[in-house]
Amino acid sequence: MDIIKSIEHEQLKNSIPDIKVGNTVRVHVKIKEGNKERIQVFEGIVIKKQGGGVNATFTVRKISYGVGVEKTFLIHSPLVEKIELVRVGKARRAKLYYLRERTGKASKTKELVGARIEDKEITLKEDLAEGTSDVSVETSESEEPATETVAENTEKAAE
Repeated sequence: MDIIKSIEHEQLKNSIPDIKVGNTVRVHVKIKEGNKERIQVFEGIVIKKQGGGVNATFTVRKISYGVGVEKTFLIHSPLVEKIELVRVGKARRAKLYYLRERTGKASKTKELVGARIEDKEITLKEDLAEGTSDVSVETSESEEPATETVAENTEKAAE
């Protein structure tokens, strides 16, 4: 079991945005067309979140040309470039399936009054910057004696 958990831990993103049901989000997704790669934006209301760990998903719904479109995204997918929070919505349920029957203004959630749009991110992994700083300290210590020997060699060559 430890092997599976370690492999899953490698696949997790370092930090993920704090997504809540009812919020309006903009999801930037990488799309491959032939040998080209571009980023497409999908903006809509989060109607459900489910799963956990690597398999955590969220579903975003929007109405495009009068037709309801829902897309489910893996939070930790490498194809999801970033997730922007556009509007903080007020939801009293965990799943907003009732929005599927509604159209127009009724298909939106009320905006949470006084809520600030902040990019809160949940940190899942510790940054490796601390580990790299220790390595740089060690290399700088090992470089000092080398610079002294080079300086001594240049003095000897000058004499």
